[in-house]
Amino acid sequence: MQENQSSYISEHGMDLIVGYLRPLHKRSQHWLIETGQKHEDYLKNEMSCISLNRLFRWSQRLKCVPRTVLVSGVPGIGKTTMMQKFVYDWANGKHYQRFAFVFFFTFKEINRLDEVSLETMILGQYPYLQGQLDNILQDPEKLLFIFDGLDESSHRMDFRLRQLCHNIKQIENPGVIVVSLVRQSLLKGCSVLTTSRTKLASVDTTAFKRQTQIMGFLPRDIQMYCEHFFRNKELSDKAFNYIRDNGTLYSFCYLPSYCWIICTVLSKCFKDQPTNNDQMMSSLPKTLTQLFATFIANIVSNHSQDKEGVRELLTSIGWMAEHGVMNHIVAFNEQDLASFNVDTSSELFSSLMIKSDQSPNVTFSFLHVTLQEFFAALVHYINECPEKLHKSLEETKSYKDNHGEIFFCFLCGLSDNYTRSILEPYLGELSSQTTKDVITFLQQTVIDVQECKEDKRKVLNVFFDLFETQNKDLVSECLGSYRSFNVSDVHLTPLDYTVLSFILESCRNTEELWLGLCKIHSEDMERLAPALHTGNNLGLNDNNLRDDGVRFLCNALKHPVCKIQNLS
Repeated sequence: MQENQSSYISEHGMDLIVGYLRPLHKRSQHWLIETGQKHEDYLKNEMSCISLNRLFRWSQRLKCVPRTVLVSGVPGIGKTTMMQKFVYDWANGKHYQRFAFVFFFTFKEINRLDEVSLETMILGQYPYLQGQLDNILQDPEKLLFIFDGLDESSHRMDFRLRQLCHNIKQIENPGVIVVSLVRQSLLKGCSVLTTSRTKLASVDTTAFKRQTQIMGFLPRDIQMYCEHFFRNKELSDKAFNYIRDNGTLYSFCYLPSYCWIICTVLSKCFKDQPTNNDQMMSSLPKTLTQLFATFIANIVSNHSQDKEGVRELLTSIGWMAEHGVMNHIVAFNEQDLASFNVDTSSELFSSLMIKSDQSPNVTFSFLHVTLQEFFAALVHYINECPEKLHKSLEETKSYKDNHGEIFFCFLCGLSDNYTRSILEPYLGELSSQTTKDVITFLQQTVIDVQECKEDKRKVLNVFFDLFETQNKDLVSECLGSYRSFNVSDVHLTPLDYTVLSFILESCRNTEELWLGLCKIHSEDMERLAPALHTGNNLGLNDNNLRDDGVRFLCNALKHPVCKIQNLS
């Protein structure tokens, strides 16, 4: 994954969005969905963009050149790759030749250090500078320090700290040294570039003069990525068109790692059904859960282990994944693996988890953080345990930051018989009792949400869970009392439109659909098209539909069983 994803970003790069965003705002959703909505807002509102070679250029807002820059972004969006590209382009003379030296550190490396001096930190990473370092550090304005992964720091990072470091030989906690460089008490005039995940609730980042956020791939990048991945125009066009038409997959393609997962799955489907187009289309994933189920099925199919061996391994890493999701853990040490009886010698294990760092601080993480959430849900279907399931569902419900939202989405998705059938040839039968328990919990969740309809985003989140089940009868049963669907003045993503269309098609007694001030584009109307005709009253006020959007509306009005009586 890393090679294909990284090579694309290295060749083409990505834009950073800059609006001096406030990364400390209260989060209302899982980062995957929330950032997808921000991404859609960017596409529709045309927020300002800044390229990699302008991070340390003049700031009109500050009336100066910023020396401290924070680049944030969600997991898997390419922060580390972008920093590597920054160093590569500098080394090749493409930009920032005013820097004589660029020192690159990761917080994973810094975490190994106890108390050190800046001099020791640098020589530990660049031992060949011994004897030259004093001269190099004489001119701080020609120095750039890059610190990758602020959110992974095990040292306290307090940017309001009063007792700072002032000397390169002064022994301090590594966190104090980093803060001192950012605060300019150490090597005043040097530049500092730091990356972090978007969520930084425990860190005051106002010390950074410029804050930017990587928003990932734009539509043109997704198309170029498909061309880069398949290197065959017919296949790349087929892949991109399918992604674009599938609002669920399209909503998550701002993440390069998701593009890799989706293209990997699609390439296998194209290979298995090269001539039968109808059969191939039916095998392509329609939901997020089906995407990951197919991805895992493809990995498992390449290993010769028997079902029991695969089932045993996925049970052990599944319970470890579930423990991690419930406790906000994404990196596991050897002790964690041993406590969950994970067989690290298995070839399949090395295909699912990444080993990082060297002894004695070896850690393991899943190929992608969302894959961890998938395994956390899957284990409840492999190794049925109603008590554990109920406890996890209740914990998920209690998270104020909706941390377990995708985990619950996967639990709902795996309740679908077809989705489970993707994995059963490799894992054996999956629990039908878990299916019943999850659906019962989902039904209660719908009832709870119905009591607070004013929170439109919470309602849409539950609709997403219902969509993942692909169970129209369940939707009809759960939402039978819904007569009016009002999502006016909500910025909807392609995922929202796809989900809303499915919900409306499943409900038989819809009277009203209000979509005013939703900034609807023609692509959005296309996703809604199958269900636009289902209600008596349709409100589309204050949207610039343009010609293509109006054509989809006209087609809905011409539908043989169109119910629309009032249109605004």
